[in-house]
Amino acid sequence: MLQIKTAKRLDRIQEYYFSQKLREIAQMRAEGKEVLNLGIGSPDLPPSQETIDELSKYSNHRNNHAYQSYQGVPELRQAFAEWYKMWFNVNLDANNEILPLIGSKEGIVHICMTYLDEGDVALVPNPGYPTYRAAVTLAGAQPLEYELNEANGWLPDLDALAQQDLSRVKIMWVNYPHMPTGTQAPQRFFAELVAFAKQHNILICNDNPYAFILNEYPMSLLAVEGAKDVALELNSLSKSHNMAGWRVGMLAGRKEFLQDVIRFKSNMDSGMFKPLQMAAARALQNPPEWYQSLNVVYRERREKVFELLDLLECTYSTEQVGMFVWAKIPNYYKNGYELSDEILYKVNVFITPGGIFGSQGEGYVRISLCSDGAIYEESIRRIRLNIEVKDRTIVH
Repeated sequence: MLQIKTAKRLDRIQEYYFSQKLREIAQMRAEGKEVLNLGIGSPDLPPSQETIDELSKYSNHRNNHAYQSYQGVPELRQAFAEWYKMWFNVNLDANNEILPLIGSKEGIVHICMTYLDEGDVALVPNPGYPTYRAAVTLAGAQPLEYELNEANGWLPDLDALAQQDLSRVKIMWVNYPHMPTGTQAPQRFFAELVAFAKQHNILICNDNPYAFILNEYPMSLLAVEGAKDVALELNSLSKSHNMAGWRVGMLAGRKEFLQDVIRFKSNMDSGMFKPLQMAAARALQNPPEWYQSLNVVYRERREKVFELLDLLECTYSTEQVGMFVWAKIPNYYKNGYELSDEILYKVNVFITPGGIFGSQGEGYVRISLCSDGAIYEESIRRIRLNIEVKDRTIVH
């Protein structure tokens, strides 16, 4: 049997945590256990009916099944431009400052592969989305963590960062509203971030897929004066429009930056299915009432998650935004993994341990709002009946 050694770049990264955990959950279900998954942020609600109808309409045109432009159809780029103007008050040139993506996750890899070489450094948040670290590593560069903590409102300490040697840093990954903590960055922080980038010659990359979930004030880093000189922003329809499986995202920024990225991207794919793009353009025209109705559902679910977390004696902020609730575990658990495992193996309910997002998340857990209300009710019932949370011995 042929044996081929994997590339050394894979030695520095692990399989994505949820990939492993979903296999374990599938095995438990195959054994007859009814596992309730409250961990994954995959919206269970559908896109607007108009979006689905648009996909069907354009799929029935025989000339819409060919390869498409690497830069996306003009209708989608224009729709993104109008969406950014309406909701973020950001002016984008639809022809030069918007690049549709097959999901924003691929954009993270594209940016890293475009700009990072061996010996370069990229700043990544801890806690933060694990893909930032993985993409930096796959590009051959070194991820350098900047720690976030509750005391500082889950914002980076830019003054402390400025005291470090940043001479090899080319990119800084930020993600506001922040996942996993649900923090919405204030406008003044974005202005400070742009000034920091200019001072240290660093490209800021803001990953912004959560701006519309339980958030009254959607914001874009690109709204800050001068941001286009030093920043790129990723966005996605996965969370905001219930289109996670459709894989439609975008990259926004200065023309020169996007031209750099497309040099890499054009070697990786052959464009996006045109009916998907036309449907995405229609989704971006959803009225404010559509987003409001979506958030009514998420708000009701969040109250159930708060109830579940109260049973587990976790603490949390009620000001979080996005489609997760981030909570601090009681101090009789060593870490979030211990709490997550206890719930999974005792009552077959999965919640995400915060440690998968970095060492700063080890004292926390995260629960998704992407399940039907009855699932939370059943999870609460199981925990109330089977998990004893009082009179514990403090272990740390």
